[in-house]
Order: sequence, then C-alpha cells, then structure tokens
Amino acid sequence: MYEGLITVAVSITTLGIGTVIGYFYRRNIAEAKTGKAEEAVNKMLEDAQKRAEELRKERILEAKEEVFRIRSESDKELRDRRNELQRSERRILQKEETLDRKQEGLEQRERTLCEREAGIETSEIEICELRAQQLKELETVSGLSMDAAKEILLANVEREAKHEAALLLRDIEAKTKEEADKRARHIVSLAIQRCAADHVAEATVSVVPLPNDEMKGRIIGREGRNIRALETATGVDLIIDDTPEAVILSGFDPVRREVARIALEKLILDGRIHPARIEEMVDKAKREVDNQIREAGEQAVLDVDVHGLHHELIRLLGRLKYRTSYGQNVLKHSIEVAHLAGLMAAELGANITLAKRAGLLHDIGKAIDHEVEGPHIQIGADAAKKYRENNAIVHAIMAHHGDVEPQTVEAVLVQAADAISAARPGARRETLESYIKRLQKLEEIANSFDGVETSFAIQAGREVRIIVKPDCINDTDTIVIAKDIAKRIESELEYPGQIKVNVIRETRTVDYAK
Repeated sequence: MYEGLITVAVSITTLGIGTVIGYFYRRNIAEAKTGKAEEAVNKMLEDAQKRAEELRKERILEAKEEVFRIRSESDKELRDRRNELQRSERRILQKEETLDRKQEGLEQRERTLCEREAGIETSEIEICELRAQQLKELETVSGLSMDAAKEILLANVEREAKHEAALLLRDIEAKTKEEADKRARHIVSLAIQRCAADHVAEATVSVVPLPNDEMKGRIIGREGRNIRALETATGVDLIIDDTPEAVILSGFDPVRREVARIALEKLILDGRIHPARIEEMVDKAKREVDNQIREAGEQAVLDVDVHGLHHELIRLLGRLKYRTSYGQNVLKHSIEVAHLAGLMAAELGANITLAKRAGLLHDIGKAIDHEVEGPHIQIGADAAKKYRENNAIVHAIMAHHGDVEPQTVEAVLVQAADAISAARPGARRETLESYIKRLQKLEEIANSFDGVETSFAIQAGREVRIIVKPDCINDTDTIVIAKDIAKRIESELEYPGQIKVNVIRETRTVDYAK
C-alpha cells in the first residue's frame, strides 16, 4: 500500500516537476519568439518612420516648388497687367489730348461761323434794302406795279411752258406713233386678211312674195279674221297694200318676224288659210326657228372654236342671227370680232381662248334687249354672270364700248376688234337723218372752239377737217386744240368706229404785180 502510495506520490511529483519544467520551457520559447517579433516590429516601425520622414521631406519640397511656381506666375501676370494698364493710360492720355485739340478747333470754327452769320445778316438787310429800292425804281421806270408785272411774267412763263409742253408732246407722240403704227398696222392687217365674213343687211320689215294678188284676199279673210289671227299669233304687223304680189311683215323683234315669214310662206303653199290652220303653222314655224337658232348658235361656237358655253348662251347667240345693228348682222359681226380678237391676241402673246370667247359674247345682250330693260352692255354682262362665265369675260363685255376702263389686254383687244369690224367701209349703214345730224354736230363742236375759222365733216363722218386762224393759233396750239375737240366728240356723240380730227393751220400771202 505504501509502495503504491509512494509510487503515486512519485508519479505525482514527477508529473508536477515535468509540468513546471514544461511551463518554463514554453515560457522561454514564447519569450524568445516575442522578443524576435518585437524586434521585427520595432524594425518595421523604424523603417516606416524613416519612409514617412522621407515622404514628408519630399512633399514639403514639392509644396515649396509649387508655391514658388505659383508665385512666379502671379508675379508675371501682375507685371503683364501693370504693363497693359500703363499702355491704356497712355492711349487715354493721347485721346484726351486729341479731343482737347478738336474742341479747340470747333470752338474756333464756331467763332468764325458766328462772325460770318453776323456778316450775312448784315448783307441780307442791305440786299433787302437794295431790292426794295430797285423795285421802286423799276415801278417808276416801267409804270407798272409789282403785282401787274408779276401777272405779266406768270402769263409769259405759262405760255412758254405750254409751248414747250406741246413741242415735247408732239415729239413723244410722233415717236410713239411711228413705232406703234407699224406694229398696229401689221397686226390689224394680218387679222383682217385672215378673217372674212359676209354681212347681210336687214331692216325691220320682211317681204313675202305671193303667187298672185288674189292671195291677199285669202290672207285677209272674211272680215279680216285671218290677218288678225296671224298678227295675234306672231306679234307682227301685216301690211297689205298696192304692192303687186307681195305682203310686208313689220316688227322690231326679228325672231317674231322670221316666225311670221315662215308661217305665212307655209300657209301660202298649203293654200288652207283659216285661224286654226294659222295657229298650227305658227307653232311649226316657231319650232323650226328654234331649231335654226340652236343650229346657228352651235355653228358659231364651232366656227370660233369656243368650248364649254352654257346651252342658254348658245341659244342667245343663235338669236343674234336675226338681229342687225346699223344694217350689220350681229351674229356675223360677233364671229368676226372673235376671229379678229383671237388673231391679235396670238400676235401679242395674250390669251387667245379668252379673247375669242369674249369677242363672241361681247354683243350677247342684243339678243334679248327687246325683252329686258337697259343697255345691251349691261344686259350681256348680267347674262354672262348668270350662266357663270369668267369674270374676265364679263369685264370685256362691260368694257367693249368704253363704259368702263379696260383692265386686261383681252378687253382692249375685244374693244379694238369691235371697232375694226364696225368701222370698215360697207359694214354698217345709217338712216339719212341720223347721218346728217351727226355731220352737223361734228361741225358744230369744232366751230365752238376759239380760233377755229371753219370746219368740214368729210369721209362719211369718219373725219372732221378744221381750219384755224393762223394769227390766233400757233403750230403747237394745234396739238392741244385737236385733243380737246376729240374729247368733246367722244363725250357728246355716239358713232360706230372712230373719227379723225385733222387741224390745219396755214398762212397765205397774196400780192399783185401792177
């Protein structure tokens, strides 16, 4: 037991000694490692401190260098600014010196001008005094007051101005006419040569031939019932007189007169003349005339090559076949005007289609002027508006007699073509009474002007020749008086075509050898 305890005690003691020895051994080893680690850390700290010191010195050096560079740049910029300010100060000083010199010059000039102004005022006063003295002396010498002399001077100036204006006007007109006449003659002659139309002279009566004089009694009928029925159905007067084998139809409406003529011819051929038959024949004649009117309108449109006309306008054109103006058939005249206007438009480069259309429709109002109140120009324009014609066409219709001022080239061409067609020799005829009245009125207008010695209407009223007094009218005044007479004629007379005003001034000296 004791051995066991001893063994245990020895074991415990041995274990304790071993534990103590192990503890000290480990402690020594740990202390050795700790010492090495501390040495390594101390070395690293020393290296870090050395590196930090080196970096600090490098940063301090760089900072000093940057500060030096910035200071150098600042010093340079300050020097540059200082130099620029010095240069600006020198320029400003120079400008101030220049302005001072200019101001001195202006002040000197102002003093000079003031002195001159004072001298001028003195001179003006002296001039006014001298002028007043001269005017008094002139009034004394001439025996005229200043107002009277001024009136004489103004009259002389006015006379000289009129003389120079007339000379200038004559030169301008001569040059213009020389060029315009060549061009106009070429265009008009070419248009007339290329356009030829036959004209039928008609009046307000139509003559129907009879196979024998016995037919007159049958036309009159028992107690005049046949002639009354025919007049009532047609609206035309029948004149049955001593004219052998002929009956005269009288009426202002050419369409009704044509209906009556056709109906009467049919009745004569049929031989059965009584009121019922008369009404039947009149209805047939009306249908026949309506067909002729439509065909005439369509043929006119085809001849002129105008398209798109309203059918009512075509019918109105056909009615113009039975309408005359101064003996000139209006439909033929309208076709001729359309051709002339189109040819002249082609020569001038204007709208040919518009010119032809306006020329064809320019007298459309004459187709219904027996039925509608007003002049044919206004009636035609209203009809064109009603059937939606172009505004340029309406304007040309309104302007073709000069009632309104032409605003388009085509309107002027229609006006000229209308005058050409109406004014050519043989195109129109007038009654003797109206012809003589126009000639007398022409001479009366010409003789009403001061300085006119005598006048003669010649060329069938197409020209008025005026002889002026040479001691009252000079050569340049003849231009003015010719224009004034032409204006009076335009405003007071109605005439087809145009009238030439020819003013003649001559001085004749007569002496006798004895």
